[in-house]
Amino acid sequence: MAKGKEARGIIKLQSSESSHCYFTQKNRNNSKERIQLKKFDPVVRKHVMYKEAGKL
Repeated sequence: MAKGKEARGIIKLQSSESSHCYFTQKNRNNSKERIQLKKFDPVVRKHVMYKEAGKL
């Protein structure tokens, strides 16, 4: 029997203000759309929007 895709995968969150990025996990079964989170960007030293850039 063939194994399906894993539910959890590592994704990259890219800052909208700088080149900084975070890596986190996402359950693809529960959230199929791309994630957008407001997180702290240490390069510009303020909270900015981070968008899902891709998976690893």
